[in-house]
Amino acid sequence: MSEATQGSTVHVHYTGRTEEGVVFDSSADRDPLSFELGAGRVIPGFESAVDGMQVGEEKTVTIPSTDAYGPHREDLIHEVGRAQLPPDLSPEVGQHLHLRTPDGQTMQVQVVQVGEESIQLDANHPLAGKDLTFEIELVGVE
Repeated sequence: MSEATQGSTVHVHYTGRTEEGVVFDSSADRDPLSFELGAGRVIPGFESAVDGMQVGEEKTVTIPSTDAYGPHREDLIHEVGRAQLPPDLSPEVGQHLHLRTPDGQTMQVQVVQVGEESIQLDANHPLAGKDLTFEIELVGVE
């Protein structure tokens, strides 16, 4: 099988860039990314771009935020009182923290504002609201 089709396991090399041209991830100097096409393990736009590619084919695609990590949502920015923070934590803008949700899941948030009484945490994915460009090479299909 040399064409990527739904249900096949694909192996791709890729480089992802933001709209500003900043590389945020790449498989360069690593093993290719492997995933089952159609299983929802990668962002929808990336999966769509790989679907139908032939082994050895290379392409560059721009994926709108709606097919990547979604829009930046204001409802995912939360204010937390400093009294709720561990006493040894000195939050700084840009700092990433890991929080445990009531159902036991762990989520990453970023400190976006620090005040005397509270801080603001952004639970959006760091790439939410951004269109992304990927250079993709299909290197194998199983």
